[in-house]
Amino acid sequence: MGQEHFKDYKIGEEIGRALDVLGYKIPTNVQARVLPYALEGKDLIVKAQTGSGKTAAYAIPICESVAWLENKPQALILTPTRELAVQVKEDFTNIGRFKRIKAAAVYGRHPYSIEKAELKQKTHVVVGTPGRVMDHIEKGTLPLAKIDYLVIDEADQMLDMGFMEQVEAIIKTLPIERVTMLFSATMPQEVVTLASSYMSDALKIDANEEFVMGADIEHSLYFVPEEDKFSLLKDVTILENPDSCIIFCGTKNRVDMVCERLADSGYGCKKIHGGMEQPDRLDAINRFKRGEYRYLAATDVAARGIDIHNISLVINYDIPLDKETYVHRTGRTGRAGQKGKAISFVTPAQDRYLHDIEALIGFHIPRLEKPSKEEVADKKNAFLEKMKTEPPIKKMKSEQLNKDIMKLRFNGGKKKKLRAASFVGVISNLEGMSAEDIGIIAIQDTLTYIEILNGKGPLVLEAMKQTTVNGKQLKVTEALDKRG
Repeated sequence: MGQEHFKDYKIGEEIGRALDVLGYKIPTNVQARVLPYALEGKDLIVKAQTGSGKTAAYAIPICESVAWLENKPQALILTPTRELAVQVKEDFTNIGRFKRIKAAAVYGRHPYSIEKAELKQKTHVVVGTPGRVMDHIEKGTLPLAKIDYLVIDEADQMLDMGFMEQVEAIIKTLPIERVTMLFSATMPQEVVTLASSYMSDALKIDANEEFVMGADIEHSLYFVPEEDKFSLLKDVTILENPDSCIIFCGTKNRVDMVCERLADSGYGCKKIHGGMEQPDRLDAINRFKRGEYRYLAATDVAARGIDIHNISLVINYDIPLDKETYVHRTGRTGRAGQKGKAISFVTPAQDRYLHDIEALIGFHIPRLEKPSKEEVADKKNAFLEKMKTEPPIKKMKSEQLNKDIMKLRFNGGKKKKLRAASFVGVISNLEGMSAEDIGIIAIQDTLTYIEILNGKGPLVLEAMKQTTVNGKQLKVTEALDKRG
C-alpha cells in the first residue's frame, strides 16, 4: 500500500517542501506502512523497531492536518524520556517549518514556569513525558479541548519505567473523539491491554515483519571477567577503530568511570546518564551527534529514540539484564541501510541473560577470542593516527532547513497589547514580503520572537527599525537562538 516517494502521498506543498529540504525522499518500511492510514485519520497500533523512522510516520500526517489558525494544542505526544521529547519536538518543528507549526516540549527537570509561558502562546503540538504532562493538566496550563491526536510513543518503555498509570490517567482527560496512535518496539500484554481499552477498531501494523534482526548489524561477544573489561574495551576500540561508538553501561557510576578512564587515555569521549543536569545531557548528545566526539558512554537513557545517525559500533560494556534492551541498544547502529557492529562483554555469571537475549533475537551470537597482543599492536598505529585527527563535523538535518531563516527579537510583547496578527499585517506589507515569508511567532510578556523565512531576514530587520507596530516603535535585533 506504500508509495515509492513522499511526493506520491496526499501531502501539501508546505510539508512536502520541508521533507524535500530535510532529505526525506523514499519512505522507510514503517513510514510506507503507516502513512496511508495515518493521513486518513485511522487509529493505529504499530510495532516498530528503534531507528525505523517512526517519528516521521506520525509527525507528517499530524503536521498535515494541523489547523494553523487554532491557538490551542491539537496533538499530544507522550514519550518515556526527556531526550526523546526534545527530539520529537525538533522533528515536528522541522517537518512543520513552512506551515509555521509550533511545537512545545514539556518534561521533568525543565523549568515549569518557562513551559507554562510557552503553552499560553499559540502551540499546535505538545510533546512530553507523562509526569510533566499530568502536572500541566492538573494545574490547567495544558488545554485539552482541541486535542485531535494522541500518540503514545515507545509504549513498552513507558511500561518498563512505570508510567502506564499516568498514561491511562492522561488518556481519561482527553476528548473521546480523537485519533490515537500507539508505537512500540515490543508488544507486552500490558501494552496490548492499554490499546484495547482506549482504542476502537484500531488497525494493527507490524512494521517488523520485513525486519530481520541483525541483517545490517554484525553481532559478536566476548566472555570476560569483570576486572578485565576495561582492558578489553581499549583493545576492542583499537581493533575496530570506529568513527562513532556508543558504550552502554549498566549504572551511572560505571558510565562515569568508563568515560573518565577513556578520557585519561586520550579518547575523545562524552557521557550521558540520568544523574546529569538536563542541559548537560542535551549538550553531550548534540556534540556527539555532530561528531565532535567519537565515543559516548551511556546508560540506557540513550538507547531509545535519540536520532543519532551513522553509529558504526555499539559496545555493551555491561550486558543488559532485560532482553528487549539488547535490541534497543544495538538498534543504534546499522540504521537506514548502513552496516553496523554490536559487541557485548559477558561475564561468566551472566549466561542466563545471554540465553534470554539469543532466544529473543532468534540466533546464536558468535563468540570471539580475546584479541592477541600482536593483533592489537598491528592496529595501534592506525588507531593513534585517527585519535590525532579532528573528527569531521556532521551537518545536522535541520541546518539546510534553517539556513534561510533569521529569528528576530522585538522588545515588546503582551504587556504592550501586541498580537501575532499585528506583526503579520505590518511585516507582510513590507516591500518584497508576503505572509508566506513569516515563520513561527512567539509572543512573551515583554518580548516577541519572529522567524523570517526565505532569506528575507536582513530585509525585515532593516525595515522594522523604521516601522511601527500598533503605533509603537520597537527595538529589533537578530535573536541569538536560531532554533524554532
